[in-house]
Amino acid sequence: MNIAADLPRIEAIVIGASAGGVEALLTLFGSLRAGFVLPIIVVLHLPDDRRSHLAEVFSRRVALPVMEASDKLEIKAGTLYFATPGYHLSVEEDRSLSLSLEERLHHSRPSIDFLFESAADVYGPTLAAVLLTGANHDGARGLAKVKRYGGLTIVQDPDDAQVDTMPKAALKIHQPDHILPIHGIGRLLVELERIAC
Repeated sequence: MNIAADLPRIEAIVIGASAGGVEALLTLFGSLRAGFVLPIIVVLHLPDDRRSHLAEVFSRRVALPVMEASDKLEIKAGTLYFATPGYHLSVEEDRSLSLSLEERLHHSRPSIDFLFESAADVYGPTLAAVLLTGANHDGARGLAKVKRYGGLTIVQDPDDAQVDTMPKAALKIHQPDHILPIHGIGRLLVELERIAC
């Protein structure tokens, strides 16, 4: 199968994960070369009673610049952003990041739905959204909105996920553009970046 066939031109990638997400993301980002040009914004569910070390851990393991998201931070090409524990993360019209303290969604703050829905509003058909392993239903509704707004939707194959609840919840709501194992998602992101260059 040629996964690169008919791929759209993408300006940004959003990714959501929960249980099993660290391992999945390390595998996924291992596919990306230095100089990868697309911004990637990630919500990974973490306890919000302690500081996140994701940026430090991933900066040692991936080829991209890695940052923890902060309020009003401009989204830059080729940078990987992780949501801050305890705050919802959204994308603003001026393509900056915003942190907020609205009620939890699916018992989560940050919520994947919150990020995906705001990014769909801003990027529309130039957004790619990826939903990975996880133990709740967060991200399913947001992924469906990305699809309605013309964006590209990708779900990790439930058989490949460490915890299949989150991918299965998404598949119950809509049919994504791609259902792939984690290595296949990595290859797809490489193709999306190649088209964007």
